[in-house]
Amino acid sequence: MSRIGKLPIPVPAGVDVAIDGQEVRVRGTRGELAHAMHPSIGATLDEGRIVVTRPSNAPTHRALHGLTRALLANMVHGVSEGFRKSLEIQGTGYRAELRGQQLVLTVGYSHQVPMDPIDGAAFELESPTRVHVVGIDKQVVGQQAALIRKVRPPEPYRGKGIRYAGEQVRRKAGKTGR
Repeated sequence: MSRIGKLPIPVPAGVDVAIDGQEVRVRGTRGELAHAMHPSIGATLDEGRIVVTRPSNAPTHRALHGLTRALLANMVHGVSEGFRKSLEIQGTGYRAELRGQQLVLTVGYSHQVPMDPIDGAAFELESPTRVHVVGIDKQVVGQQAALIRKVRPPEPYRGKGIRYAGEQVRRKAGKTGR
């Protein structure tokens, strides 16, 4: 059996789970998420836990078993606690600011780069060089963070650019001048 798939998902207090055939709806204090499971994978709710089952030991079923369990666990975590992805901006004059819901990046181009949030994501600014993307859907939060990083990825010579918090950028020596 799948090591991930066989683990039951605990449902914390304040989270409602509704399983209707292959449709799973999770509602919590932060919002509501829905997921349509693969037809061969089943899920049941018993004693405050979600248990995901599969029909056979076929490689496809084993893969879908773990995937479905992970997706449902992320939904439960998202509606109860939410997800957060942090980005750091490094470089002289590089900064970010919020204008309403829009994030405006100044990262060495001749113009500022405005970014609107994807539905389900929001921006928080800790400082002009530290941006947080928050939301209840893990995939949406990760996608929004990747789009921000794509504006100016960290370069290997001086390390300037936008990176994930804690990301190690491989540095290169560059030329040795005479």
